[in-house]
Amino acid sequence: MGQQATPARTARLGKAVGPEPTAVCAAVVLLPGGEEVSDRGPSLVRAATALRSLGRRFARAGREEGLAVHTVHYRYRGWNGSEAHLAADAEWAADEVVRRYGDVPVCLVGMDMGGRAALRAGGHEAVNSVVALAPWLPEDDVAAPAEPVKQLVGRRVLIVHGTNDERTDPELSFRFAARAKKVNREVCRFEVHSDGHGLHGHRDEVAWLAVDFMKGALFGHCVSRPVEDALAAPPPIGLRMPLAAGFGKSLKR
Repeated sequence: MGQQATPARTARLGKAVGPEPTAVCAAVVLLPGGEEVSDRGPSLVRAATALRSLGRRFARAGREEGLAVHTVHYRYRGWNGSEAHLAADAEWAADEVVRRYGDVPVCLVGMDMGGRAALRAGGHEAVNSVVALAPWLPEDDVAAPAEPVKQLVGRRVLIVHGTNDERTDPELSFRFAARAKKVNREVCRFEVHSDGHGLHGHRDEVAWLAVDFMKGALFGHCVSRPVEDALAAPPPIGLRMPLAAGFGKSLKR
């Protein structure tokens, strides 16, 4: 007998975080971290621990307004060069949201390599906003094209990075944000001073910031003054905005 072909891997959306709204009006798609090169399947444990808490915060904050929150389970753990598997799976996820819920706005929220996937897939027609937490971005290379930014035109973009991140270089996310800001004024970036890659030291502040930004982008709420100022400020001010300790305590959300 001939050897059976290995079935092709497919991406999928995890079940909705928390009770799914009766009528879905918008969606958050969570994109976990990954690796630069790997053809292994994704680590579901890593995906769950990295974004589970933030996903619950999104779901609670947006449930009354019809927000559905899902995590993407990638086909592969790696970005894998020009294949850009994680970005392709993010685009598939946006398509799947539209198939399930209709023409609703989508916010892509990614961490680490998932942040790069969110930024790259931000040009999908259903996506109106992107949140990239400690995004992995490639080093500048004169022999390779720069990480694209034009797909982000017309989207609202938030990048958050810890200044002590030893896994993903915060200077690279600043340079990316500066290029993106030239083609899209709706880009801001916050620096979390003394925090590392996982942003654990200021977990609550980062969560409040992301929720505040998401509600403004998806539901038209007025954003907090720091986000408003960061979006309006010219570079580099709005791209090196410090995230204040205790941010969110005064927000009525």
